[in-house]
Amino acid sequence: MGIEVYNQQNAISDDPYILVLKLYEGVIKYLSFVKSAMEEGEVEKKFTYINKSIAIFDELRNVLDFDGGEVAYYLDGLYLYQIETLFSAGIDDNINAVNQVMKVTQGLIDAWKEETGL
Repeated sequence: MGIEVYNQQNAISDDPYILVLKLYEGVIKYLSFVKSAMEEGEVEKKFTYINKSIAIFDELRNVLDFDGGEVAYYLDGLYLYQIETLFSAGIDDNINAVNQVMKVTQGLIDAWKEETGL
């Protein structure tokens, strides 16, 4: 579901490196919507965008190459932790937790760009 959701936002690319970058960017975008929904008391919108963010993290987990080394295992745990954090943040209306996931995701964007030269 994660890739399908983000492909609808014009993220279609033949380059898997660009696709991963767009998925990370999609998380940031959707989490900004989560924060707005929390501030406005829009429960349904909040969970819609949390679910979209989680779907992206799930898709990122699905494409990890565990034969490629320890990084995949690290990322799997990191993605899983972000998913758990978002579940809790949605229940508790915890904007600070959403900000933390955004910060981690921005770090992933920066590292991905540095590693891939994008």
